[in-house]
Amino acid sequence: MPALKSEKGGAGAPPPFHRQWIERWRVHHPVEELQLNTIADLLRTEDIIFDLAVANKSQLFEEIGRHMERKHGMPQAWVVLSLSRREEVGATGLGDGVAVPHARIKDLDRIQIAYIRLRSPIPFDAPDGQPVSDILVLLVPKQATEEHLRILAEATQMFSDQGFRERLCRCGQAAEAKQQFDAWPLIA
Repeated sequence: MPALKSEKGGAGAPPPFHRQWIERWRVHHPVEELQLNTIADLLRTEDIIFDLAVANKSQLFEEIGRHMERKHGMPQAWVVLSLSRREEVGATGLGDGVAVPHARIKDLDRIQIAYIRLRSPIPFDAPDGQPVSDILVLLVPKQATEEHLRILAEATQMFSDQGFRERLCRCGQAAEAKQQFDAWPLIA
C-alpha cells in the first residue's frame, strides 16, 4: 500500500476517517480480521518463476496451466480456458510492465497465486500501452467473490508501489522475491 499522509502531512499514518473505519471494522469483525489472507500468505516459493520465455498471452496461459497442473493438480485445460475467457472480457494488464491475470476455477478449494517474471516483455493491452514482464496470477474458487476482489485490490496497490516493483526486479531467486512479498508494505 502506498504511504499515506498523516494529519500533520507526514507519511505512514492513515487519514483520520480511514483509521476510524478500520478500528470500527475490527471491533465488529475480530474473527474475520484474523482469517483474511494476503498475497504473502497465499504465494508459495514454488509458485515464483523467473525467466519464463513466452511470446504472447496464449503461450503464457499455457505455461501457467502446465505449472498449476504439475504443482497443484489443477487441470491445465481449465486453467487455460478460464484465464483466456477472463482476458476476453477485459485485459488484465495494469500498466508499468505489470499484469494480473485472474480467473475463477471450477472445483478449486483455495486461492492459488503465482508470480512470473518473463524473459522478455509481451503485449498485454495494458492501459499505458507498454508490454508486460511482471505477472501475478490469481486463480480463485467460484465462491470466493469478496476475497477475490480484496486480493485483486491488494495486488493493484502492491504493484502501484514503484519501490516494491524495483526491489522485486532486483531479485534473482524465488526466495528473495518471496521475502519482498512477505515484507510488503512494511519495507521502505
